[in-house]
Amino acid sequence: MRAKMRLMGFNAETIKPLNEEAAAELGAELLGEATIFLVACGCLVLEYSRQKTQQRRKEGEQLAAWDAMRDEAQMREVRARLCVQDLPPAPQEEPTPRDEGPPDPGLGQD
Repeated sequence: MRAKMRLMGFNAETIKPLNEEAAAELGAELLGEATIFLVACGCLVLEYSRQKTQQRRKEGEQLAAWDAMRDEAQMREVRARLCVQDLPPAPQEEPTPRDEGPPDPGLGQD
């Protein structure tokens, strides 16, 4: 009570002592407020911890997805390089006149 009065700017020497009933009521009120404060702080800490855990999990999932995409792109690049290396060079054929085969039956014949 003295601390409360000092905070409010009153001189602690002029305060009369509380009777037993008022002191018990003040103590119960203080204990109730402290309990509520501690529970609220605990909830805040738990929520902060939960959010951090969820954020770490999401970041881990994002990193895993990026790694998978990067690995897939690298695999495509390697496959493309292997396919280009495995293919024999295309033969350079000289254009030849097209041989005329037998005429199609039914075209131009009466």
